[in-house]
Amino acid sequence: MEVVFESALNLLGFVVGLVLGIFSYIGFRNTGSPTLFRLNIAFFSIGIGFGVVGFGDLMELWVFKYTTIDTWIQTLGIGIQTVGYFFIAFSHGIKSFFPKSRYFKSIAAPLFILPGNSIEHIIRSISFILLVYGTIETIMSYMESRKRSALFVATGLGLLALGEFLGWYSIVFPKSILYFVSVSTKIVGLGALFVPISQVPMRGGMKIGGNI
Repeated sequence: MEVVFESALNLLGFVVGLVLGIFSYIGFRNTGSPTLFRLNIAFFSIGIGFGVVGFGDLMELWVFKYTTIDTWIQTLGIGIQTVGYFFIAFSHGIKSFFPKSRYFKSIAAPLFILPGNSIEHIIRSISFILLVYGTIETIMSYMESRKRSALFVATGLGLLALGEFLGWYSIVFPKSILYFVSVSTKIVGLGALFVPISQVPMRGGMKIGGNI
């Protein structure tokens, strides 16, 4: 039952990610915005990442009769999602992979130096840094423009970052409720992003860290 619930959550994330990708693609077709093209890749990657985990989980449960998902499938799905997070951060005009701010480094460092480093652990750390970068950039944009759509984007990215942070802790504390909370939080974050993205085809181009 637990595996089925995990699969259902990931498949829901798969659907939401694809829907966001489709809306971004429609917006790109209507406006020719390079930012929307990058967001199209980002959301499709995030959705596919959820799908890899969800479908992989179901395959192992129904075909191979395993009760837990193989680590490499989980890592592959998270890695594909991270590609999407990179394109979201790139939409801000990110100039370097790691922020130069000492404050950001103090946040990022513990994620890499705590025990239990694995490929999935490192990938989630990178995802968290990229999403925090995007969240703060969007909050700064909201403070300048006071546009409600920017607030939705900041909320969505912030929830995605929180979801990745909780996902990292679910590795440190396996067999806890943290994994379910992590995936659910990320889906809610995608839902918040759906609000401004869904208006793109009707209103024209957007920039995650700027005008929407």
